[in-house]
Amino acid sequence: MGKRTINDLTDAEVRGRRALVRVDFNVPMDDRGAVTDDTRMRAALPTLDALFARGARTLVLLSHLGRPKGGPDPRYSLAPVARHLATLTTRPVRFVASTVGREAVEATTTAAPGTILLMENTRFLTGEEKNDGALAAQMAELGDFYVNDAFGTAHRAHASTEGVAHHLHPAVAGLLMDTELRFLGDALAHPERPFIAILGGAKISGTIDVIDALLPKVDALLIGGAMACTFFRAIGLETGTSLVEPDRIDMAKALVSRAGDTLVLPNDAVVAPSLDAGREAHAVARDAIGASEAMFDVGPRTCGAFAQRIIGARTVVWNGPMGVFETPPFDRGTRAVAEAMARATAAGATTIVGGGDSAAAVDGMHLASRMTHVSTGGGASLEFLEGKVLPGVAALDDQST
Repeated sequence: MGKRTINDLTDAEVRGRRALVRVDFNVPMDDRGAVTDDTRMRAALPTLDALFARGARTLVLLSHLGRPKGGPDPRYSLAPVARHLATLTTRPVRFVASTVGREAVEATTTAAPGTILLMENTRFLTGEEKNDGALAAQMAELGDFYVNDAFGTAHRAHASTEGVAHHLHPAVAGLLMDTELRFLGDALAHPERPFIAILGGAKISGTIDVIDALLPKVDALLIGGAMACTFFRAIGLETGTSLVEPDRIDMAKALVSRAGDTLVLPNDAVVAPSLDAGREAHAVARDAIGASEAMFDVGPRTCGAFAQRIIGARTVVWNGPMGVFETPPFDRGTRAVAEAMARATAAGATTIVGGGDSAAAVDGMHLASRMTHVSTGGGASLEFLEGKVLPGVAALDDQST
């Protein structure tokens, strides 16, 4: 059974009422407090616009920012985020320096109709990450119904993402949350084949459960990034000074044995003596990595082989870069995957980028618009792909049968 969304709300449930909306405005900022990437903020705008179109009186937004320790920290205030939000909408935006309590509630009840209120960082409150019930009940006083549009935090059972949904109803998904769940859910439940998954990043330990969950479902699982080196060691290859997880080698060996041809490893690598020695980077076969060199990207033959599989697929899910894409020339593998996915999209495939570094990469390469869907949630996407229940989703109202 699916979850109710804002489209399922009746007019009586929305019109003239305060919408308490959990958004994910955990955005990167520079030293001057300016937002440097507002992708997540722009992704929330359709939900905000739709709520006003349905007649909501005031939108009260909750979000966290960063990881403040032990209480309020001016470095993590959402005040600059509120200023940036005001440049993205024609609605009046007001920052509220408190998050819960009498002043906060009063701000929500006295704000002029059509106003967006952004409350202060939820993580300034010690009970937020502990999912404190009393705090969740206080948050519920800020609105007349609850909307969770923060897919990127849905895997966390916090007061503002899970607890509040038990105190305030209706509790429904926003448009972004609904889109994320539909794309990822359909890709896993009803993929058009061939179905290809691509996993990269540094460590096998962070994706072992995803690999386990995907192997029975996909036609091919392509492995890149430093995690490939742990697999190389599992099949008896030398990896030089590459990042390897020795305690995961046996696990990788078991996966290789069980997966057979479904698990596809790089057949060459771009290596160098160190990450800052890009001028010395060169490609070698995967069985020719030198003792004093490390793998920092997949090689050109792998780029071609992976691209060929991707272009021939009908459903592609990608999470994790193929190399250290922030440091050229070790960005070529990640770019090759992104460009192949763009071509696959143009040919009618469903292509999904699972947030995190992969999303940052396609955005930096100006290829995000050429994917079917780019997720806003890194960790949440991974846990969803693992088949885990996301607490922030589970707490929402079920659709009636």
